[in-house]
Amino acid sequence: MLIYDIITKKKKGLPLTDEEIDFLAQGYLNGEIPDYQVSALLMAIVLNGMDIRETVSLTRAIEESGDRIDLSHLGDTTVDKHSTGGVGDKTTLILAPIVASVGARVAKMSGRGLGHTGGTVDKLESFPGFRTSLNSEEFDSRVMKIGLAVTGQSGNLAPLDKKLYALRDVTATVDSLPLIASSVMGKKLASGARSIVLDVKYGSGAFMKTPEEATKLARIMVDIGKGRGRRVSALITSMEAPLGRFVGNILEVKEAIDALRGRGATDLMEVCLSLATEMVSLSLSMSREEARTRCLGVLEDGSALNKLRQWIAAQGGDGSYVDDPDLFPRASVTVPVTAERAGYITAMDTEAIGAISVALGGGRVKKEDAIDYTAGIEILKKTADRVESGDVIAILHTNKPDAAEDCSARYKQAVSIGEESPAPVRLIFGTVS
Repeated sequence: MLIYDIITKKKKGLPLTDEEIDFLAQGYLNGEIPDYQVSALLMAIVLNGMDIRETVSLTRAIEESGDRIDLSHLGDTTVDKHSTGGVGDKTTLILAPIVASVGARVAKMSGRGLGHTGGTVDKLESFPGFRTSLNSEEFDSRVMKIGLAVTGQSGNLAPLDKKLYALRDVTATVDSLPLIASSVMGKKLASGARSIVLDVKYGSGAFMKTPEEATKLARIMVDIGKGRGRRVSALITSMEAPLGRFVGNILEVKEAIDALRGRGATDLMEVCLSLATEMVSLSLSMSREEARTRCLGVLEDGSALNKLRQWIAAQGGDGSYVDDPDLFPRASVTVPVTAERAGYITAMDTEAIGAISVALGGGRVKKEDAIDYTAGIEILKKTADRVESGDVIAILHTNKPDAAEDCSARYKQAVSIGEESPAPVRLIFGTVS
């Protein structure tokens, strides 16, 4: 078997066999197939696609390329959640304690923020002492003891995906639905949970710009999960505006704590409760109606907030910050952003707002960049809100005073104000299951 022949085959739009995909995976991992040939194959896949059998085969190769976490001894109640990335997306910090409090076991592998999107690992590391690098035994023991653990990707989990993604990132081959789906699902399957709920986002702050594109990606990922023997469901959710009222690590953590105290923003809570309901329904085999009722119950009686406190402590963090969020440090500079005219906010460029948070210090452009946990944006007015000229629509938090003026001007450009209130955006477009 020759990689040249495999490239030629895909260039002609023909499907690859399982054996050819395995040959590619092993050869690339072992260094026998060079980057330039894999780059050619990736471009051929971008241009000609892969069918579902090929995509399942590539996912399996990614899943089996390194370590896999075995959670089978915990039974069928383990559940994981994955978001395709957004701005202000602190849902894991809210829904994981809810789901664990109901009785499912949340076993989640999370990533760091990159570009305009935030990362769960960065948010959790805002708690002093919190450990996001757990070996398989530590991960397993915490899921067993409190029903919840979140860890970063281990050094040898899905190494094929790490190599392929690094190459895709520099060869303009990221935007392929089969490659995106196999990357996401390969890591999720290797993480071991029996049920997987996907939050596939669309809109100005998402990689998928339309709900139709997001639905196509969701369908592929759900089919992959089914093909690998897992229970998988996907919600198609809007990222036409930042989720909730805060963007930035500590700001979002404090918002999550408020949400578990019953003071969450309406849009944030609806997405969190919908995802939590799906996770409980899948993993505990109950109707969505009963699952939602149970989720609301643990919010109202304080169980979910207590579970957050347990979770932080179980992974080495200081749980007192849950009880007193004022212990978190604050940025040294706050800058109000004002509306320049009266009217209604008709649209928000969510990707641009995420990029502004990065410029304030709250994110990273390269994986090795350091971040300022205190930096970010407090959003006071969102789409469909009425504003008057001079109203404060946002507050920028930063330790980079030199960046504040430019970021304020950029924020104003990212928010459109018109005479008429816009039509409401469907926060949850649909479900693929």
